[in-house]
Amino acid sequence: MTSSEPYDLPAGVAPPTKQERAASFGRAAHEYAAFRPSYPTSAVGWAVPDSALTVVDLGAGTGKLTRLLARPGRRVVAVEPSDQMRAELAQQVPDAEPLPGSADSVPLEDGSVDAVVVAQAWHWFDPVAASREIARVLRPGGTLAVIWNVRDESVPWMAEYTRIVQAGETLGTIYAEPVLDDRFGPTEHATFGWVDRVPPARLRDLATTRSTLLTLPDEVRSALLDRIDRLVATDPALAGREMIEVPYTVEAWRAEGIA
Repeated sequence: MTSSEPYDLPAGVAPPTKQERAASFGRAAHEYAAFRPSYPTSAVGWAVPDSALTVVDLGAGTGKLTRLLARPGRRVVAVEPSDQMRAELAQQVPDAEPLPGSADSVPLEDGSVDAVVVAQAWHWFDPVAASREIARVLRPGGTLAVIWNVRDESVPWMAEYTRIVQAGETLGTIYAEPVLDDRFGPTEHATFGWVDRVPPARLRDLATTRSTLLTLPDEVRSALLDRIDRLVATDPALAGREMIEVPYTVEAWRAEGIA
């Protein structure tokens, strides 16, 4: 993977704040469920042990990961603060238990779960408060896993796509190793490569679910989406194709809670 410098926003347009971005997802809950990628089962299996019978998906969104955690004999609790995202999750994954809550206020008893998984959400958390709360609900020896879908920018068109969708980005590299406190043992790391096969138009749809685009002024958002349309129409790897392979790596970390 390489790092692409994002496009600059027009003069006079300030990047959205972290708080504005975090609060924006509810307005695009249906689109998030429809267009965000899933995760490879190999990464999910690495992150959550088979022995985990009660699993929390923390910051679960619309249930992109929750769906993969659910299986017979396992209780899956999806904790999500957004009412709109949680309602979408209830439709998408009826076998899960959607609950309102946050990383610093998980509505479960002490020592009641075997694993907590955070997918594409750790950057919204206060790591100190989240570590404390996750450690509280985990049973001794339980697992915390943090996983990310990361665009593979070694593919040239994906590098250009990243420059477009990261316009206004101020959070830096969000898929770094999570900072945990002494309630957890050492972290382990693994990387999983995979591709998502989608129609080319899905690249525009996917961009509309990003918090930066959700919070930018309409004219700026439209200009960025037009750039994506031009990329799809002109790049030889994308133009005229019925389906394309969108390359990702999953960056995953896990750690055990200390009794």
